[in-house]
Amino acid sequence: MGRGGAKAPPRFVSPGVSDKIPEGNRSARERLARQREQEKGREKRRRTLIVASAVAGVLGLAAVVGLIAANVGEDGGEDTASGPAIAPSGASGEDALTLPVGAADAPSTLTIWEDFRCPVCAQFENALRDTVTELVNDGQVKVEYHLATIIDGNLGGSGSLRAANAAACAQDAGKFAPYHDVLFSNQPPEPDDAYGRNSRLIELAGKVQGLDTPEFRSCVEDGAHDSWVKKSDTAFREGGFQGTPTVLLNGESVFPAKDGEQISPAALKKWVLAANKGKKPGTAAPAAPSEGTATADGSAAPTPSDDGASAPAAPSSAAGS
Repeated sequence: MGRGGAKAPPRFVSPGVSDKIPEGNRSARERLARQREQEKGREKRRRTLIVASAVAGVLGLAAVVGLIAANVGEDGGEDTASGPAIAPSGASGEDALTLPVGAADAPSTLTIWEDFRCPVCAQFENALRDTVTELVNDGQVKVEYHLATIIDGNLGGSGSLRAANAAACAQDAGKFAPYHDVLFSNQPPEPDDAYGRNSRLIELAGKVQGLDTPEFRSCVEDGAHDSWVKKSDTAFREGGFQGTPTVLLNGESVFPAKDGEQISPAALKKWVLAANKGKKPGTAAPAAPSEGTATADGSAAPTPSDDGASAPAAPSSAAGS
């Protein structure tokens, strides 16, 4: 063709992927994506208000610390608490709310707040029991137990209260620690208020040699220490603690971690020995018997567990939703 011929047809550039989607559809999809992200964020924040992450892989602990104290109800479940708070035998500390185990002159103190319905308390107990037992037996640490009923307040029921009262009754008999171990070893699922039945608590007392006596049964069924348990729970709620278990070494929190290091048997031992450097182990007798079978002179002797192994010579505790 000549110079005055027709012009070449215009070139078309292939559209990009995003250009293939009509503007209206793309905007709708973007809005849906934003809504999903917002919903995920709200759900994550809701869960965070209920539980705090406490991942400790070496222990196999659940990724939960405990019920947040802010969610704790005013009541600890149905109970028979009335009248003055009657502390169990050997209780010490302010308002006699402490159940002590170990040499009174041990250089370090492990303070533990627990709820017998708390699943992470049970995991913590089972993971750290042997380590705490060793440290107590070596006079490196004494343990001060405190009882709370936060799950009764959050989920309803009375198992936390009833179990705590039964544990206080076991303290009267000099058998708090082995019964404490039995309660955590046989803990029902968190929503199951099996410990709200005194009959179940008495049944489990049969696993501790010499505990299932008329005196113990009467103490459990009468709720002899209910008011004391309620007073202990009030102290927990007013203490500013975040949940159960709360574990303090010489007043410093060590659960679920200390200085960025997750708690573990090795870590706990390291922390205690570092705190005790240059100090002599405790040698004084425990404030009150708390293990094994009471002997004729009132001291405590180890007893076999159900599988024939010796029961720990010290508390099982050390190891919320």
